[in-house]
Amino acid sequence: MNKRPEWLDNAVFYEIYPQTFRDTDGDGIGNINGITEKLPYIKELGCTAIWINPCFDSPFGDAGYDVRDYLKVAPRYGTNDDLVRLFEEAHKLDIHILLDLVPGHTSWEHPWFKESMKAERNEYTDRYIWTDSIWESPEGYGSLRGISERDGSCAVNFFTHQPALNYGFYKPDRPWQQAMDSEGALATREAMKNVMRFWLSKGCDGFRVDMAGTLVKNDDDGKGNVALWQDIRAFLDKEFPEAAMVSEWGEPRQSLAGGFHMDFLLHFGESHYNDLFRCEKPFFGGSGDASAFVAKYTDSYERSGRKGLICIPSGNHDMDRLAYHIHGDNRKLAFAFLLSMPGAPYIYYGDEIGMNYVEGLVSKEGGYGRTGSRTPMQWDGSANAGFSTAPAEKLYLPTDPDADRPTAEAQLNDENSLRSEVKKLIGIRKAHKALQSLGDIEFVCDGAPGKPLAYIRSSENERIFVAVNPTDIPAKLTVDAKPGEKVYSFGGEPEITPDSITVQGGSAVFVKLA
Repeated sequence: MNKRPEWLDNAVFYEIYPQTFRDTDGDGIGNINGITEKLPYIKELGCTAIWINPCFDSPFGDAGYDVRDYLKVAPRYGTNDDLVRLFEEAHKLDIHILLDLVPGHTSWEHPWFKESMKAERNEYTDRYIWTDSIWESPEGYGSLRGISERDGSCAVNFFTHQPALNYGFYKPDRPWQQAMDSEGALATREAMKNVMRFWLSKGCDGFRVDMAGTLVKNDDDGKGNVALWQDIRAFLDKEFPEAAMVSEWGEPRQSLAGGFHMDFLLHFGESHYNDLFRCEKPFFGGSGDASAFVAKYTDSYERSGRKGLICIPSGNHDMDRLAYHIHGDNRKLAFAFLLSMPGAPYIYYGDEIGMNYVEGLVSKEGGYGRTGSRTPMQWDGSANAGFSTAPAEKLYLPTDPDADRPTAEAQLNDENSLRSEVKKLIGIRKAHKALQSLGDIEFVCDGAPGKPLAYIRSSENERIFVAVNPTDIPAKLTVDAKPGEKVYSFGGEPEITPDSITVQGGSAVFVKLA
């Protein structure tokens, strides 16, 4: 495996949606300086790294995932100098910053695409995926057509205004489908390396890569995308060997082979992640079933060589808030799980205080149903929850109207709050290598209906038994070694004997094994 930055071994990430984190200039939109201002808050919580959603220049048809200029901070967030200052101030606090790299598509306002639309050939003609005829759409993709003098239809990713960049086809089967080693596909690859080179040279610590496994098309088994990222990893190893790379791929066997250090567990596909937090009867709601998740997780873990590098987020900007489906103390149990699993945990801003999903909002910048998870961070009880001094009607999105909405300030001063429990759990994770990213995991109980999740984390000479039981039913679990020191517990006290641990309903416990 490629060199891994050592700080990843004990990383706890905090995801920031910059539009709604903290506004310092009173225009109603969060900015880079707002993130810098709140670094001490993130440090105090215990997080060691930050993932910032796209902050580059954009027309914001898709909240910044439609990039217009990869090398320029969006003016509404500040300047490139502001971002460099954020890197510097974060590093002073031993916090690392990952930027969100969106290599699969751009905005249709990107200069590359404007040149690509021209009829005469130029260096950008093959930067995007075009068919040879306006009458042929790329099969399996949406397309742009009839918008320029160029003959052909252009493939798009997701929204109409996001033309797909050309990294080639693993198995071309149409005359217009270029191979991975074609001049156009290789030029796109080099252009993205230049983007990475630009920000890494300014102090960025690496990238979270959007939909990393989809760049090469007609690639059902992932071999083309693995080869693409192996080439990019070779470039990084030569010029920026400490650059951290985390993929949104959902197949760690492939992404780790491609040179990524960690892979996100996706909330769609076959991961069964939603069985835990977001379904009609989620496991952490108290009456769900985690067994399919455990089966899929174990399969991915084994197939990736038991590297323990599958990242599980509390949520993100693309899904309902954790607190929407999980209530009361079960939220603390959910974090006991998230912060005791292998791979780097990711906390979506505000999840640590139980921010709500705000229903009934009009879609903002392509958010649609996701908009309710992107509302302003709730810092305190002042106007606009301390997010901005702008008039309420000028805010990027309205704040949660609930009179009992949680705030960071209130929870900082409450030792029984969700945030205080999250902080405690992060501290315990940091203190025990077995609970960190690279510690091994062996499941003892799979969270089938009425049963807890239980597993043993181990590293070198340390073994810790973890059980999380959101059900109402106590569970007696046999252990293969004598239980020792209790590292953590929440809820009812466990009953510990020389060969078993009984976990009460609505509780969690971490116990060292002799």
